[in-house]
Amino acid sequence: MEKTFIIYGAYGYTGELITELAVQKGLKPILSGRSEVKLQQMAAAYDLEYVVADVENLSALDAAAERSALFLNCAGPFKRTIRPVLQYCLDKRLHYTDITGEIEVFETAARYDEKAKVRGIMILPGTGFDVVPSDCLAAYLKSRLPDATHLELAFKSGGGLSHGTATTMVENIGSGGAIRRDGVITKVPNAYRVKTFDFDKPGQMAATIPWGDVSTAFYSTRIPNVMVYISMSPKSVQGMKLGNYIGSILSVPFVNDLLKSRIKKGGPSAEVRAKSASYLYGEVTNEQGKKAAAKLKTLDGYTLTAETAVLIAEKILAGNFKPGFKTPSLAYGADLILEVRGSERQDM
Repeated sequence: MEKTFIIYGAYGYTGELITELAVQKGLKPILSGRSEVKLQQMAAAYDLEYVVADVENLSALDAAAERSALFLNCAGPFKRTIRPVLQYCLDKRLHYTDITGEIEVFETAARYDEKAKVRGIMILPGTGFDVVPSDCLAAYLKSRLPDATHLELAFKSGGGLSHGTATTMVENIGSGGAIRRDGVITKVPNAYRVKTFDFDKPGQMAATIPWGDVSTAFYSTRIPNVMVYISMSPKSVQGMKLGNYIGSILSVPFVNDLLKSRIKKGGPSAEVRAKSASYLYGEVTNEQGKKAAAKLKTLDGYTLTAETAVLIAEKILAGNFKPGFKTPSLAYGADLILEVRGSERQDM
């Protein structure tokens, strides 16, 4: 019998984008999550099966797991869901993917490498905008300069944030930034480095953030020094730096809950996403100062996440996988992103 896959957290903003695209491609995923009302509505809209299950007790999914090859986790913040879901996937021999961008989640997943190999499954977190395009760009630059010791990645993505992304950002508001220095993930202040990049226009300001590639790019390239920047206005940079002083206050539970309560539901409309694009810049440097750089243009972040998450799901369902912990480029190569419509890479 041909295997299907489970989408957990399917009724979230990005989960529904993934479900919609999967159905358009003729796939029949099994929808899951905690809310029966939301699952009923969504299953009826897409003519799909659903199973109500809590992440701390996934046994309700056992029958669905027998018919599935993959568990696609769309329920964030992923630091809360990664461990019980990974254990379930190991028990049921389900491949695991998600759409996280959280460094902690990637590092947790990497520690399951040997167990996944023993069970013959692939663990591939970050199958969305976090971190498919940037990971592929990092791997491509490594191929151009094999002895690179430093990697800088920067991106600009328009269209706004979803409720889930904003919630994760608020929860981590007091955590500061992170870079990789001499192979070690190192805490640094928010907006630790600020510089300009040529995205769609020259000289656009960007500041360092604790993006997933601080973790994954090291596994993909073995480059020991990694920084990731996001494009932002000077006012936003000032706000980030202010967070270095008041982050502890904003992290107090009742203050943090108040901030999260003000986050709007949903995410960018289809019209906004259609008019938006994402721009990435990457640069590597070796000990002699030699450089290689490239740009990448893709769809907006949320549309791209649906495209890449479903593309990788299709590959896994077709038997195209590598057991163990993998990054997108380790599993499918630096050109994976070029399989997605609208992706253009340019050497600098």
